[in-house]
Amino acid sequence: MGLGVRRFFAEGSWSDLRSRLFSALVLGILVCLLVFAGGWGFRLLCCATGFIVFDEWTRITRARRLRPHFTFGRRVFYLSLIAFAFGFSLLAVAIFAAGTAFLAFIDRTERKADWLIGGLVYAGAATFPPAFLRGDDTAGLLTIAFLVTVVWATDIFAYFAGRSFGGPKLMPMVSPKKTISGAVGGLAAAIVCGALFAHAAGTGISLSIVALAALLSIAGQAGDLYESWIKRRFGVKDSGRLIPGHGGLMDRIDALIVAIAVAWLVGVVASGFSDPASGLFPA
Repeated sequence: MGLGVRRFFAEGSWSDLRSRLFSALVLGILVCLLVFAGGWGFRLLCCATGFIVFDEWTRITRARRLRPHFTFGRRVFYLSLIAFAFGFSLLAVAIFAAGTAFLAFIDRTERKADWLIGGLVYAGAATFPPAFLRGDDTAGLLTIAFLVTVVWATDIFAYFAGRSFGGPKLMPMVSPKKTISGAVGGLAAAIVCGALFAHAAGTGISLSIVALAALLSIAGQAGDLYESWIKRRFGVKDSGRLIPGHGGLMDRIDALIVAIAVAWLVGVVASGFSDPASGLFPA
């Protein structure tokens, strides 16, 4: 292990770490402040996230070339974002769902708009579930903080474990750099950090918390691989250049998008649509 670590430093594998850490720190502080504040500020953050994700997705997949489908889909999504930003949640979701369903209906025979519809669903997942989970109560705050802790622990320790230990690749045809050791290291770190967070939050360490941390870690890694597959499918290295050292916003939050969507679904099953966070992390 010692030789592997020394070789890791000697080969300059950490050359991109400075910009990655600085960008992650700035982004992390902003997100933490808005998560803590909740309310309109966090809702606006979710809307901005969905806006950028939709733009990056349609650039990667070249879905914006499909006119007039793209024009219609973009207008529907932007209208739903405006309604959502001003607190009309049910109206926003209704506009979004109706517009997406209409696109799928008119394209049901040609199926030319599959990537556009996929982009709407993906951007919608980046917008609505985080805001619904956060809400304005303590349970929402703890749930989002728990999610961020688990996903960031997975990402950071998967990076360190994969670079340090190497070994067989996880899915070389999708992401050549990701290793099984990195995936396992990230999963283990997520469970430990999630349990420590639950203990610090005063809810105690339970089997359900451990299982939830593991599920969200796996979901996050799946989301990371999914975006890698999309970029490889279209021959794109980064989703954009918004964040130095990380590429586009999708490159940074691909794991969070899927993990939060999964958490929201679990919360809905556990406690219903009105208060999904209480089914995950009751205050």
